[in-house]
Amino acid sequence: MSYQRREFLKLSSGFASAIAFSSIIGKPGFTDNFFEGAKKLKAFGLQLYSLRDVLPNDPKGILKQVASFGYKQIESYEGPKGMFWGMTNIEFKKYMDDLGMTIISSHCDTTKDFEKKVADAAAIGMKWIMFPYEGAGKTIDDYKKYAEDFNKKGELCKRNGIRFAFHNHDFSFRAINGIFPEDILLQNTDPSLVDFEMDMYWVVTPGQDPVAWLKKYPKRFPLVHVKDRTKGATATADTCTLGRGSIDYPSILKEARKQGVQYYIVEQEKYEGTTPIDSARDDAEYMKKLSI
Repeated sequence: MSYQRREFLKLSSGFASAIAFSSIIGKPGFTDNFFEGAKKLKAFGLQLYSLRDVLPNDPKGILKQVASFGYKQIESYEGPKGMFWGMTNIEFKKYMDDLGMTIISSHCDTTKDFEKKVADAAAIGMKWIMFPYEGAGKTIDDYKKYAEDFNKKGELCKRNGIRFAFHNHDFSFRAINGIFPEDILLQNTDPSLVDFEMDMYWVVTPGQDPVAWLKKYPKRFPLVHVKDRTKGATATADTCTLGRGSIDYPSILKEARKQGVQYYIVEQEKYEGTTPIDSARDDAEYMKKLSI
């Protein structure tokens, strides 16, 4: 066989393969799934509670460092200087804009000045106000009362163009007389008024499966907390740097995206001998490499 003939056959084979491949990727559903494993996470956020030991001393300086690590979103909390860390809501948004970040939500005390907090958050385009912590020792009836209250708060938020959400700890994923409080909250709140932020660490800690809950209540969890659990941990609160622990986030977050999760918020509560800033930087490096 001549050289020219061999080269012609190679080219012909290549063109045929290309045509066949293009016909496949044009079929419905193929594009969404074929490259799924290669999609890098475009944006991720940081819960500022991770920096509680350093943030109050220099909010602007710490936030500037956070932006330099690659975080594009911020979830605040109500600390000693309020949700906006000594700034007005407008000033805080302007500073976020200057850093190339967005404040999407905040945890806060929803029993005090709630209407003002909602109005301030809505005025700068935040998406959620969060109920952060219900504490232990609650009954099923207590959770039913929570659900009723959440619906009322959700109505107020909706009138202001913002959303209300519940952030779990392990309490709602520990059964009480065979009933999970999280089920009570999800089944007794109006999806048009109340969202849920799944803290995956606090789902795994009592032995529950985040993916199973995401599938059970699709699109009820638009945002999640991403924090790792130390391998072999026995303590309830034993977090570690992302990627060094026991939680399989590459698998979990792929499923989370399919079930309607839109925002991935890093949180860390223990620093493994490093500083909070070092931990935030290391967690960001992990998130940048994550494909979901």
